[in-house]
Amino acid sequence: MKKFVIPIVLIILLAIGCKSKAEDKGVEQKLPRIAIAGIGIESSTFSPAQTHEEAFHARIGDSIFMRYPFFAENTDIRKRAEWIPTLLGKSLPGGIVTKEAYESMVDKTLKMLKDNGPYDGLFFDIHGAMSVVGLEDAEGDLIKRIREVIGTAVLVSTSMDLHGNVSERLAEHSDLITCYRMAPHEDALESKARAITNMLDRLENGKGKPKYKAWIPVPILLPGEKTSTRIEPGKSLYEKIPSVEKKEGVIDAAIWIGYAWADEPRNHAVVMVTGDDKEQVTTGAEKLANAFWDVRNEFEFVAPVAPLEESLKMALAHKEKPFIISDMGDNPTAGGAGDVTWTLQQLLAQAEFKSENGPSLIYASIPGPELIEEALKVGIGGKVSANAGAQVDNRFAPPLKLEGIVTAIKEGDRDAEIEVVVKTGSINVIVTKKRKPYHQVADFTDLNLNPLESDIVVVKIGYLVPELYDMRKGWIMALTPGGVDQDLERLGYKNIKRPMFPLDSDMKNPDLNARLLSASNELK
Repeated sequence: MKKFVIPIVLIILLAIGCKSKAEDKGVEQKLPRIAIAGIGIESSTFSPAQTHEEAFHARIGDSIFMRYPFFAENTDIRKRAEWIPTLLGKSLPGGIVTKEAYESMVDKTLKMLKDNGPYDGLFFDIHGAMSVVGLEDAEGDLIKRIREVIGTAVLVSTSMDLHGNVSERLAEHSDLITCYRMAPHEDALESKARAITNMLDRLENGKGKPKYKAWIPVPILLPGEKTSTRIEPGKSLYEKIPSVEKKEGVIDAAIWIGYAWADEPRNHAVVMVTGDDKEQVTTGAEKLANAFWDVRNEFEFVAPVAPLEESLKMALAHKEKPFIISDMGDNPTAGGAGDVTWTLQQLLAQAEFKSENGPSLIYASIPGPELIEEALKVGIGGKVSANAGAQVDNRFAPPLKLEGIVTAIKEGDRDAEIEVVVKTGSINVIVTKKRKPYHQVADFTDLNLNPLESDIVVVKIGYLVPELYDMRKGWIMALTPGGVDQDLERLGYKNIKRPMFPLDSDMKNPDLNARLLSASNELK
């Protein structure tokens, strides 16, 4: 019998070993469980507008995947984790968010997170400039409340717009954090994918939370129209980020310009670097922060600026089509109400545009539910006369009585809902049921308008997004009034931290030493 003892023992041990390896392999192959959540908007506190829940068009559950091409079936990112999408709400920039809207979306998010846990990670996709009635740090409040549900052990990777604000609370509750590196934001999807990949890498390699998070508030508050990365000094400033990020022991480096049209203590620029090498993290952050401060006086508007009267003279004298005028003060892509009628009032009063044979001009756009209702009654070719604009922001001009011929009607747009073109003299006015920014050629051609053949195109926007930028033959940014007035001195800040450049241009050099923040699982 002895000759069988050793083989039997070996077989038993081999079987145990194989099972152990199989179990180990199973553990290795187990995918991390990662939740997705976020609420994003730029909110101007200098606009009388308020933003309600429907403006966020919140996606729930698997519909969230449709926002991101990298979450398509069989993509590398999709296959590297078990994803648990909860609520993702993204609104056009606008006024301050009502407390009711915020609490409703937060409650839904927290319930779904609670019902579907536990988690290894959270992809926290926000803008970073959301203001909410009664709160000073909306995103900080949101991530803190999420932490109370998912716990402090979960790895949170936060993805933001570079015009967002990074409060100390948001930075502490985030383990990994990054933002766009281009303005206009042509790298938005790339940045979100980077935030996710950084998180997946840390979960897969077992390193988890970074050992160090350097946070440096930089007392600079500038509008996006002065800080585009298309031109200097923004271009060279943001080109310094990869040299910091590639250092051994660094995970990510980021520079936030901040959001100029909200009046809260967190509204200022920030630099953050995360990683496991203390020296590289701190020196990298300080390098970027000092580089930012050193070029503060070099930031200028990304295009010529002038009062509207001068802008019109330039446009009328220009020989090539189209000449674009940015109606900046009420820019809905920065948080303006979008319904200030002041600029359109001035245009309609100009003698040059009274005749239908005058210089062709497209105005995009003005909300006018009353006019929309009349246009639907008379149809294309019919004549309308109804009020438009100034239902939200009438501080600079009253509602406009617009009269003309309806030349186009389009229904079904996600933002505008209904769009109508009214021809009055040589001006084509785009009227919408709800506000909508116009920044693609298709936005115009869908309404039988050809912006390339129009002498002048006036858009409620600041710096031009790529399609408008590429089609311009001339461009001026008009200094018009509104909730995102480019003259920051006129806004009347009361709550931002002072001194602040450029409001306090003679301020002393600030302390730009890196502040190492507590890890999320060490917060008290």
